[in-house]
Amino acid sequence: MRTSLKALTATAAAALLVSGLAACSSAAPAATSTPAANACQNVKSGATSKAVTVTGDYRAAPKVAFKAPLKATDVERTVVIKGDGAEAKGGSSVDIALAAYNGTTGKELTSAQGFDGSAPATVQVDDKAFVPGLVRAVECLSVGSRVVLTAPAKDAFGNQDLSQLGLTTKDSVVLVADVVDLPPTRANGKAVTPPAGFPTVKLNAKTGEPAITIPKADPPTETKIAVLKQGDGETVQATDTVTIQYKGVLWRTGSVFDATWTRGAPYTNTASGFVPGFTKALVGQKVGSQVIAVIPPADGYGSAGNGDIKGTDTMVFVVDILKATH
Repeated sequence: MRTSLKALTATAAAALLVSGLAACSSAAPAATSTPAANACQNVKSGATSKAVTVTGDYRAAPKVAFKAPLKATDVERTVVIKGDGAEAKGGSSVDIALAAYNGTTGKELTSAQGFDGSAPATVQVDDKAFVPGLVRAVECLSVGSRVVLTAPAKDAFGNQDLSQLGLTTKDSVVLVADVVDLPPTRANGKAVTPPAGFPTVKLNAKTGEPAITIPKADPPTETKIAVLKQGDGETVQATDTVTIQYKGVLWRTGSVFDATWTRGAPYTNTASGFVPGFTKALVGQKVGSQVIAVIPPADGYGSAGNGDIKGTDTMVFVVDILKATH
């Protein structure tokens, strides 16, 4: 059975994104979660992972060979190429190239992604966000590394439905991953003064996290968007997958209801996968930009509201646009 990398990291691993925006295919960020305990486990190499032969240059499609059935009784990791770039620490987002195989049959599980110039996938070094196998494969490695991870399927995918990938609990899994890059964690565009009437924003010098102060005035009745930093990257399209940092507060109280900084890592989703006002704040902007969006109920959750967000609440978001993939 063949499936896409998206299926490997999302459909078959229903825990791809479990916080805030995850349930918001037509919503906005809403529920704050606590950061995961992101200590790297630094899985050791073993006889099983060493039995997988991988040849080819870094970022080139690997030639992977092993004798099937490959029986894995534990999670093992062998570094094939040791990089010297930035380290994929716990909680960080990492761009990877990935190929995956059923160790029992030797068959490819996914169409390899991120090799030979194709766009890499972005994963998060967090067991609460991605399946354990992917996290164990790339955590604590440096950009420029190539790694082989072998594991029992149930250990690689945790509590996910293995049948969606044509696997059983008796199967083993082989992952081959290149650590491609660590995306930026804050917008790097040139500062721009917003029009009068917007909330004021002050950035933490160390982390880039915004502090948002609401003016003593009634909120606007229509969505208002302004650029705080002007980036010079690609223009975001509605169909793009974007990686962002954001903080959301209520105009009524100034209280924070969600923030990626609280969760410890940027968030990735399709640009059109939010409430209308949030999508309007993204589409047409350039990567590297920071924008502020004031979103009334009509462009947000409507009269039904969402959790602590009342049906009459206007939301304010400050969003750093870090990456966009077509």
